Amino acid sequence: METIMEMAAEEKREKKETLRMELESRSENEEFARVAVAMFMSRMDPTMEEMEDVKTAVSEAVTNGVIHGYAGGEGIIYIEVTIEGRELTVAVRDGGVGISDIKKAMEPMYTTDRTGERSGMGFSFMEAFMDRVEVVSAPGKGTLVTMKKQIGR
Repeated sequence: METIMEMAAEEKREKKETLRMELESRSENEEFARVAVAMFMSRMDPTMEEMEDVKTAVSEAVTNGVIHGYAGGEGIIYIEVTIEGRELTVAVRDGGVGISDIKKAMEPMYTTDRTGERSGMGFSFMEAFMDRVEVVSAPGKGTLVTMKKQIGR
């Protein structure tokens, strides 16, 4: 016979929770996105390191959408965060210019920024701080970055 605590724990493991947001592609919304994702994932009881890792990855993904996807112009950044068991999935999508060569774009130090203000390390940071990063994009169709991380190993 299961105890009430065991039943509650089992129900929580099976439950999938999702947060969806749409933000205007403005630089100042990057901070809001990282804080909102952090607050949502806090129910997973992450360590401070896990929290900071995810916040950094979210910042990089949102900033890429604002700076490169929409080239600083108007557009919407779509964020979907899912908690399923101990796995956190963060998907950040823009409807911007897209990426013609994803492999090249994911190389450390590669940037399309000609001002010299960007380091080209966004995807590298995402890969360093998350367990898995997948990028799907096509010119004129926008970009979807999906990042996954196990919390509380």
